[in-house]
Amino acid sequence: MSEQCCCGAERHKERTEEERKALMRRLSIIEGQIRGIRGMLEKDIYCIDILTQVSAANCALNSFSRELLASHMRSCVAEDIRSGNEEKLDELLKTLPKLMK
Repeated sequence: MSEQCCCGAERHKERTEEERKALMRRLSIIEGQIRGIRGMLEKDIYCIDILTQVSAANCALNSFSRELLASHMRSCVAEDIRSGNEEKLDELLKTLPKLMK
């Protein structure tokens, strides 16, 4: 797992192939839902029907976020705490309010 360097380069997280595939599969489903919503709008589908699909897409995004958050806590945050550092915990605590809106 690499961190942001002094020059501001992107941070990286090494994931297992299984974890990456599972997250990518979820994102593909969400992309399909969004394309479906666009198609519904283009076909002038009834508002409530579109809103129902928007709700489903929101639920899928929330599920993706929960899975990614759990993985982050089990790996990055736990590793940081075990090494005596609380930087990632502090970062997570600052991020949680944004996730809970």
